[in-house]
Amino acid sequence: MIGNGTKTEYIFRFLKKLPYFCIDDILPVEKNKTYLIILLSRYAKSGKIIRLKKGLYTTKEYIEEMQKNGIYHSYLEFISNILYPSSYLSLEYILSQNNIIPEFTTNFISVTINKTKSFSNPLGNFFYHKIKKELFTGFDIYREGDFTILKATKAKALFDFLYFRKNILVDGKSIEELRLNLDVLGRKDIKELEKYINLEGSRKMEDILTHIIKLWKK
Repeated sequence: MIGNGTKTEYIFRFLKKLPYFCIDDILPVEKNKTYLIILLSRYAKSGKIIRLKKGLYTTKEYIEEMQKNGIYHSYLEFISNILYPSSYLSLEYILSQNNIIPEFTTNFISVTINKTKSFSNPLGNFFYHKIKKELFTGFDIYREGDFTILKATKAKALFDFLYFRKNILVDGKSIEELRLNLDVLGRKDIKELEKYINLEGSRKMEDILTHIIKLWKK
């Protein structure tokens, strides 16, 4: 059965149109799961398919098509949401995109209501940090072609960044050492940041906000 070129070619033509897939997605065109497991293993070894995480794949041809069409980066952002559901891009990833931190990051860093986790695959490194359910907010939904992407606002990304560091931000100097470029934030962004600080409700975050506003007004 594995040697049936027509059958394997038909399956691959089906797969290369999908942004990602698991074995269950192939069942409409092939019912034999054992056959599919062997076929995917062979495709992975030959480089035709790329393993995104256990049980989740994409094809090299699909990736090349995204690169040719200039939407590969949007695809990666989309995949960051898919790899770990109930997550949105935030923290250094969004801060770097908006020039709020001086460092450039190639990692895809997200916030999730699930446990902290990370994935590494040929497409990149994907990190997820657990946050309380009531703080899982402050993200926008973007449409990039066929992709739906969840990304934090500038203010929420900054809140998340400060929130996960609140225990080491002991004074104004430690906040200054973050070298945040607060000039890119408008009054509306500061108000939004204040909303998340109030939602979190700790004195520690209120003190951090006070220092942030002082730096912003300079």
